[in-house]
Amino acid sequence: MLINAEPFVRANIHPTVIVRGYNYALAEALSICEKLALVVDVHDTVRMKSLVQSCIGTKFSSRWNDIMVDMALKAVLTVARETTATPTSSSSSSSTTLPPIHHDAYTQRTEVDIKRYAKIEKIPGGEISDCTVLKGVMFNKDVTHSKMRRRIENPRILLLDTPLEYKKGESQTNVEITHEEDWNTLLKMEEEYVENMCMEIIAFRPDVVITEKGVSDLAQHYFAKANITAFRRLRKTDNNRVARATGATIVSRTDEIREEDIGTGCGLFEVRKIGEEYFAFFEECVDPKACTVILRGGSKDVLNEIERNLVDAMQVVRNVVFDPRLLPGGGATEMAVSVGLRKAGLKLEGVQQGPFLAVGDAMEVIPRTLSQNCGVSVIRTVTQLRAKHAAAYEELEKNGSNIDSFPKCNWGIDGTSGKLVDMEEFGVWEPFSVKIQTIKTAVESACMILRIDDIVSGSKKKGY
Repeated sequence: MLINAEPFVRANIHPTVIVRGYNYALAEALSICEKLALVVDVHDTVRMKSLVQSCIGTKFSSRWNDIMVDMALKAVLTVARETTATPTSSSSSSSTTLPPIHHDAYTQRTEVDIKRYAKIEKIPGGEISDCTVLKGVMFNKDVTHSKMRRRIENPRILLLDTPLEYKKGESQTNVEITHEEDWNTLLKMEEEYVENMCMEIIAFRPDVVITEKGVSDLAQHYFAKANITAFRRLRKTDNNRVARATGATIVSRTDEIREEDIGTGCGLFEVRKIGEEYFAFFEECVDPKACTVILRGGSKDVLNEIERNLVDAMQVVRNVVFDPRLLPGGGATEMAVSVGLRKAGLKLEGVQQGPFLAVGDAMEVIPRTLSQNCGVSVIRTVTQLRAKHAAAYEELEKNGSNIDSFPKCNWGIDGTSGKLVDMEEFGVWEPFSVKIQTIKTAVESACMILRIDDIVSGSKKKGY
């Protein structure tokens, strides 16, 4: 776009005029993209698979495309949840009326936090076909006592953020003992403190107790006696995932535990040994909003590469869940925008027409680059593609300018053979939000640079 703006700058057209023409073209381009967009159901696995495969089809994990795509879809749709933050109508008589909230990219109605609630656990060994997404969560911990249960069906889970051991003084303290019995009294007080905490927990009959802090030997004894399984020193992030998957609430004090804080959404708890380490599984959860993705592979390098590819696929699905609209790939969207801007530019008058049309010419760089990479005739291929889209616009003019009669032209360039193909049949789609952001960034960056009058560079002399 900057190259196309150079002739206008040399012709002494003011940069503000060029920028205004670029902004008009941006608004028209976004309107064309909205007409061309295909609304998709995020639960339509066939359509979503074709979208994700166009993202990871050329990467290392392309041999296991089906597994990677299924895992990305399952993980993102598990974590996604609708936000219920809607304005409530007050019954009090007020003179002011709040305007309705307009949902856009910054006020999302869907929350998809894959970084926090979709944990990827890499375990060396096994085959890549063993990779799976749990209907629940898993963490790398073993039970604190050997006599505790390692398998529980429909467990009651209690999550704590407090140490189950005697608190040590924050500052250095000295205790002076005059009688021998006083020492035993001090030890007994410590034991009673731990015992009271354990009794407060046991009163709610949990099957599994998980704390982010330590568990003393005495507390382990009481838990083992009450047939309760305990885990200690769990990460805060893992604890949050367990809370979201099982429906439990993290409690900070044992005397504040309530019945509704106990998580009952887990169907099966089991400790399994994989390789040389023990892992705690919380599976078969009812509507879990957090999950763990288990990756298996021959070496750490393979696992790291698969993790990067899987994260890319999950980000693509996440973008579509936010805005469930797709645009055709293969240069089809760019050519449709280019031809549409040419048609719209004929209605403009004055100096702004030139910059407006220049944006349309710049859009053709994507199909031109695709045809160059294929080794076919660039001029012939781009001209044929332009003719396809121009024919669609001529048909639009015959039927009228109603948006319902817009003939969606999805023809683009096959990135392998260089032939013109219908992207809907070919199955190459791109997320609407990503494509829109690309166009916005290109135009706005060009406008920002055009507004710069001059560049002054220099360095201070020594001594100043």
